[in-house]
Amino acid sequence: MIISASRRTDIPAFYSGWFMKRIEAGHCDVPNPFNPTQVTNISFEPEDVDVIVFWTRNASPLLPHLKELDGKGYRYYFLCTLMDNPRAMDPGCPSLKEGLATFKALSDSLGPERVIWRYDPIIFSDVTDGDFHKNTYEHVARQLQGYTRRSIISLVTIYRKARQRVTALRQAGIELMECEGEAFVDLMTFLASAGRENGMTVLSCGQERNLTPYGILPGKCIDESLIREVFGLEVSSKKDPSQRQACGCVVSKDIGMYDTCLYGCVYCYATKSLEKAKENYRRHDPQAPALVVPPA
Repeated sequence: MIISASRRTDIPAFYSGWFMKRIEAGHCDVPNPFNPTQVTNISFEPEDVDVIVFWTRNASPLLPHLKELDGKGYRYYFLCTLMDNPRAMDPGCPSLKEGLATFKALSDSLGPERVIWRYDPIIFSDVTDGDFHKNTYEHVARQLQGYTRRSIISLVTIYRKARQRVTALRQAGIELMECEGEAFVDLMTFLASAGRENGMTVLSCGQERNLTPYGILPGKCIDESLIREVFGLEVSSKKDPSQRQACGCVVSKDIGMYDTCLYGCVYCYATKSLEKAKENYRRHDPQAPALVVPPA
């Protein structure tokens, strides 16, 4: 079993204490997002867990616990998002300087194969246009040379629950825009080249659009080939049916919950309301088996 921690929230950043309590207990509960009365108990016993995949923008709260995870025999790797968007888009995220420092600390501890850089999602606007993404990506890629072997990119999809927040960007003077034609080709080609020049394979995540002609192959964030390469472990290559058609990730169990992340990113599909996320965070009990116990 592969544990995803988590597409739905940033467990390392906000819930590391709870996660380590669940490791100690040997299991956790995950309410069904669409039917909270239906609860799945997921084993954390080392013999039941093939790999843990951490998704995060700030792994620093989990850093002190890595030796404990290692001592218990867990295999794991990190997907770390590093961007430098305006605060109006990513109001609660760590600064790029902080993110780079944490990324490098992780890589020094685990090795570059187990820390993957996500530049995701790419959102186009009059302040985050092609040149902005070129400059930002190249800067980060240079900083991470030798610290990672993979960079995963994706283009933003504005889900229904995020449309109102994205529209509100106009109040901050930011207008969304398209990047098409030669400008799009130029950007994708540039990202692939900048990654290669800094020792990284650039892959796409969940993209219906074919980016292969620009040097960006379809990728998997939860990847059986990577798991085999890094850990020498064979896991199922079955595509996760709960993910979008364009997503290539293999089957995993996600232990997160929606509306629990406090970053407030305007485009986020996992948070319908930042106020609801704050309320859930206040209700969070680090001793409880579930991240947030649904109200009775």
